[in-house]
Amino acid sequence: MTPADLPTTLGALRRGPFSEDRLASRGVKDELRENLICRLQRQEALFSGIVGFEDSVIPQMVNAILSRHNFILLGLRGQAKTRLIRMMTALLDEWTPYVQGSEIHDNPYRPISRYARELMEELGEETPIAWLHRDHRYVEKLATPDVTIADMIGDIDPIKAARGGHDLSDELTVHYGLLPRANRGIFAINELPDLAGKIQVGLFNIMQEGDVQIKGYPVRLPLDVALVFTANPEDYTARGKIITPLKDRIGSEIRTHYPVTIEHGSAITEQEAWLRRPSPIQIHIPKYIREVVEQLAFVAREDKRVDKRSGVSQRLPISVLENVVSNAERRALRSQEALAVPRVVDIYSALPSITGKIELEYEGELKGGDTVARELIRVAVGKVYNSYFDGVNVSQIVTWFDLGGSLKLDENADSASMAQELEAIQGLTDKLGALGVRSKEADPIRASAAEFVLEGLYAHRRISRSEERGFMAEEKKREAPVREDGPTRPRRQFN
Repeated sequence: MTPADLPTTLGALRRGPFSEDRLASRGVKDELRENLICRLQRQEALFSGIVGFEDSVIPQMVNAILSRHNFILLGLRGQAKTRLIRMMTALLDEWTPYVQGSEIHDNPYRPISRYARELMEELGEETPIAWLHRDHRYVEKLATPDVTIADMIGDIDPIKAARGGHDLSDELTVHYGLLPRANRGIFAINELPDLAGKIQVGLFNIMQEGDVQIKGYPVRLPLDVALVFTANPEDYTARGKIITPLKDRIGSEIRTHYPVTIEHGSAITEQEAWLRRPSPIQIHIPKYIREVVEQLAFVAREDKRVDKRSGVSQRLPISVLENVVSNAERRALRSQEALAVPRVVDIYSALPSITGKIELEYEGELKGGDTVARELIRVAVGKVYNSYFDGVNVSQIVTWFDLGGSLKLDENADSASMAQELEAIQGLTDKLGALGVRSKEADPIRASAAEFVLEGLYAHRRISRSEERGFMAEEKKREAPVREDGPTRPRRQFN
């Protein structure tokens, strides 16, 4: 249905399916509730693209909407809070009628602004009707300390008063703020604790009684609006707080969380990362590389050197995987290869997309962001390596290094020469089957898999690696030195 097929006057609206009985007393929260019930009855997906919240966050949001609550999503950064509330518009009617020209989209059957009331008194059944799409019934404001009451509620507009010849106390001189303009829709405030306390106070009566004061003049505005908020628990003490009276007026507090399993995290990263990119070469990302990148975020969230209050955003594995693919793509372009396959070394090359997304504790700051990030990668590689090679005998590879073998791999080396060097290590290529890599696979695939095996052995300290010499035997603990003139005699004790 398009606006051209819909009634354009109040009289035609009354004679159509949008009758007064249906719209007069049906608020936006009732609308959300009714459409949600229909979706539940049809067993349709409620928030497509949201992974990992099916048994935790989404049921609580459903309960809040069914209860007609204003609610807040409380969670650390990168937990899809904003995406969730933006997707609520799908629960609104596709088209909604309002009095044409009204800045606050007055309900034709229940106008609240003076402009709409006077227009309807003058034109009656011929009052022009316009239609608002559900995508335009969502208003979002990022809370910052400089937000004013005028931004949120409104202010007196002296120019409007002068042009219309009105007193400044006249309602027609009001320039409405964001909240009145969200009338008959959803109004979202991101990072609520950053909103100054006096501005939070200004939301009280709007949420309960619908009364506001603009420049000291009382204006009755019984707004029809669903209020949703987001907040980061860290901000409760770091930058501000939600004042108690406002918190008491919020119907439901819903806690979000990071992905619980690697599978959920990988699904989110696959969905959000820019991987299907136009490129002159083919890109193949091995499963174990995806798992290492995802495991990296899980390891960082558990590491004591990383600030738990700030969290580790799901944007970290998304950005890292994009950087990993780009580094492999750059290498393939320089080597004039038709296939780019990321290696573990490409994850180390993605340090810029890691260090900027983790906040370190004092111990981590002493070591430095790059050092901590490298150690996190090493731990992540070790965990993924275990999932493929637990119980697999790799002693032949370790022995090759113990006998004096060493291998320094160049990050920019072409895959053919790298694969040839790796094949010289006894027993290495025989173990690639655990990764699903066959002997006849392309050089970039075999090179990536073989390097992963070596990185896994390094992660478990079976072999060593240095920037100068590359992979080599693990250094043994040195025995205590023996004096040339025989064992040292014990010193005499004197009382």
